[in-house]
Amino acid sequence: MTSIKAEVFGRYDAADYLTDIDDAAAYLEATLDESDGDPTVIAQALGAIARSGNISELARRIGMSREGLYKALSSDGNPSFATIMKVAGALGLRLRFESVA
Repeated sequence: MTSIKAEVFGRYDAADYLTDIDDAAAYLEATLDESDGDPTVIAQALGAIARSGNISELARRIGMSREGLYKALSSDGNPSFATIMKVAGALGLRLRFESVA
């Protein structure tokens, strides 16, 4: 009798694949397009971008603790718009709006 071995997959983390600012911008743009207006998805995407680099340095630059930044950009977080703007700016990203009408 032959035994079948199940493949084991690790948890996917977008942060592992965001290697430069252009990748991060494209990821955030795609997230915005697919989010259906869910702000937690956008915060999580910024969290992935933050984790792809030095999150401690990022937290220092925006005046937050590392733990506070992790929490704000987690699935349970609820960051203020000011925090989103600070994080985006510190990452070298800019949020833009365009007409959809």
